[in-house]
Amino acid sequence: MFRRATTLLRRPLNSAASRRFSTDLPAEPAADSSFVEAWKKVSPNIDPPKTPLSYLKPRPSIPSSLPTKLTVNFVLPYSSQLSSKEVDMVIVPATTGQMGVLPGHVATIAELKPGVLSVHEGNDITKYFVSSGFAFIHANSVADVIAVEAVPLDQIDANLVQKGLQDFTQKLNSATTDLEKAEAQIGVDVHSALNSALTG
Repeated sequence: MFRRATTLLRRPLNSAASRRFSTDLPAEPAADSSFVEAWKKVSPNIDPPKTPLSYLKPRPSIPSSLPTKLTVNFVLPYSSQLSSKEVDMVIVPATTGQMGVLPGHVATIAELKPGVLSVHEGNDITKYFVSSGFAFIHANSVADVIAVEAVPLDQIDANLVQKGLQDFTQKLNSATTDLEKAEAQIGVDVHSALNSALTG
């Protein structure tokens, strides 16, 4: 087994060297010339329709030096909380744990769980409670956070959170069907995360 490993290690990694990463792709999207040529053969008198490639914006270039600020876009289905805001750091409640994002962070996609998203700008820290969503961290120090629901932490009523936690715990204990149990468990999880955000 060890002999086989040493031969594998000595072998050149031609296949890995020829493989490209998504960050190695050209910044400008290539024109879909094969589609346009096929369209002109079939309908020479009609302009070809636009393909998805024509709607793509050029990928922003990756800076050669580490930027000092992180650009954050924080959006909800019905509003934009932050748009191209330059901050020092963002901490997102990922399903794998709290994830701090600084300028120059490696490109990542993280699923969000109910918890606190904190935006650090100098000495100011703005905290939001998010129910779920995704965070897309790009290699050019841009973070896009998309949440299903979010509210600033200072607008949450602790008494209503305690009442909701008690109600959903009671519903979970008295649930008879799988659907009732699942709905009650989601309510308990969200209200527990709200309670932890307010107390911690």
